[in-house]
Amino acid sequence: QVQLVESGGGLVQPGGSLRLSCAASGSIFSFNAAGWYRQTPGNQRDLVASITGSGTTNYADSVKGRFTISRDNAKNTVYLQMSSLKPEDTAVYACYQRVVTTTYWGQGTQVTVSS
Repeated sequence: QVQLVESGGGLVQPGGSLRLSCAASGSIFSFNAAGWYRQTPGNQRDLVASITGSGTTNYADSVKGRFTISRDNAKNTVYLQMSSLKPEDTAVYACYQRVVTTTYWGQGTQVTVSS
C-alpha cells in the first residue's frame, strides 16, 4: 500500500515562495502520473499542476509561469515549487500519485498567502 506524506505548507507573504513535497512510501512501479489539486476557502477545487510518467507537465492558467511541478524518481517524491505567490493562491493543496491503475492521495496541506 502506497502512502503519501505532504509537507511544506504554511504562511507566506505575497510575492514569496514555497515548495510543497509529496513523498511516497512503499514500492512504486510503473508510475503513470502525479499532480496537485487545491481547494479554496470557498470550496472551489481545481487541478493546478500535473506531470506524466514521461515528464510532460501541465498547469492551470492561473499558476502557469509561477508554479513548477517536478518529480524525483530516486526519492519517490513529487514537488510543487510555488513562486510569486498571491493571496488568491491560499488553499488546501493535496497531491496525488497514480501507479498503474491506482491513485493515491495525500492528506492535504494548508497554504496561506497573506501579509
